[in-house]
Amino acid sequence: MSNTYGLFNTSIMGMSAQSDALANISENIANSNTIGYKDASTEFLSVLNGFQAGEQFGGGVTTVSSRNVMAQGALQSTTTPTNLAIQGSGFFVVQNSSGAVLMTRDGSFTQDAQGRLVNDAGDYLMGFAGQAGSSGASSSALSNMTVVQIPNNQLFSTASTSGTLSVNLNSNSTAIASANLPSTNGASAQYTSMTSLTAFDNQGNPVTLNVYYANTGSNQWQMTVFNAANAASGGGFPYSSGPIATQNLTFSSTTGNLSSGSPVALQLPGGASVALNIGGTTQLASSFAVNTATVNGNSPSAVSQVQVSQNGSISYLLANGQNIPAYTIGLANVASPTNLTPVNGNAFSANEQSGQMIVGAARQGGFGTIQSSSLESSTVDLATQLSSMIIAQRSFTANSQVFQIASDVLQVLNNLK
Repeated sequence: MSNTYGLFNTSIMGMSAQSDALANISENIANSNTIGYKDASTEFLSVLNGFQAGEQFGGGVTTVSSRNVMAQGALQSTTTPTNLAIQGSGFFVVQNSSGAVLMTRDGSFTQDAQGRLVNDAGDYLMGFAGQAGSSGASSSALSNMTVVQIPNNQLFSTASTSGTLSVNLNSNSTAIASANLPSTNGASAQYTSMTSLTAFDNQGNPVTLNVYYANTGSNQWQMTVFNAANAASGGGFPYSSGPIATQNLTFSSTTGNLSSGSPVALQLPGGASVALNIGGTTQLASSFAVNTATVNGNSPSAVSQVQVSQNGSISYLLANGQNIPAYTIGLANVASPTNLTPVNGNAFSANEQSGQMIVGAARQGGFGTIQSSSLESSTVDLATQLSSMIIAQRSFTANSQVFQIASDVLQVLNNLK
């Protein structure tokens, strides 16, 4: 009689296990088109009821569900630059509406009314402000992350802080007497060569810098920088105020390369201090030539497009054509991704079994690359799921038949009494 009751328990456990499998299959099929979805699988584990005379009788089965979070979904192209996909290891770090920090592969990010990048699940993308990002994977880096927010419908300007000016100075030019150097700012000031740069102050106003070069002797030059706005009527000397910077330059008599004098510190009127790199300047027997002349910063302009590189750097392409670094997207992972806790919105949270969240930059520390204008497809294969559904359905039916047989046997035993 006890073995007959064991048949009931075994068949019920079998039907329950197949119900679990069908539930996972149903979820997978329902999410076959969900961006970044990782399919769930069901593992069956045997359960033993007991032993009698060394022989097992009346066992059963239970299930454990797992999610194939390490699988790579196929990438599909989109026309939205802020749609992102990860090729390789890692998760996007997001913050939900309750403030909880989660991990997801759903990169369907678009701007909301406040300019925040939010995916279809309502989770906000997090990143590191500026270009630096995270130098290495760590748990403490998470505290440095903030919600990525694009400045919509407003002007955007950046004060100049650095630049590069690389020129060639003619080594055959004639030296200028010290009393007539540009640094004296006299009406009779002379110079060998001259060029201009445009920088930007704290308000985004352009500041034109006149840069003078004067040969002062064998392999010796003087570089002097003035604010063009202070030039005399008609241009040139004398300026209404002295030079912004004066720098003596020394060149190698063998190579013609600059041996001292870089960088030059320029204090912009109404702006920041600009470190001007002139290390590429040469003194060769050739006419004066400007090879590189760039200064960062920009005048007020609206953001016309957001650009994302494979290492996760987010920059703003402004309407005036300038490109401004803004954020670095941080990727996250844990020691045991298969033990992550799934939460609503196709996201995961870390727990004791998975290990704490480790955050780093894309293309570093084992993290994958970020693809802009792309989305990662679901890992669900419909053909496999439909085949598994048929098998689970037949197994459920077989277990129900065992239950029916046990009921019939019990009825016969009761009738014998």
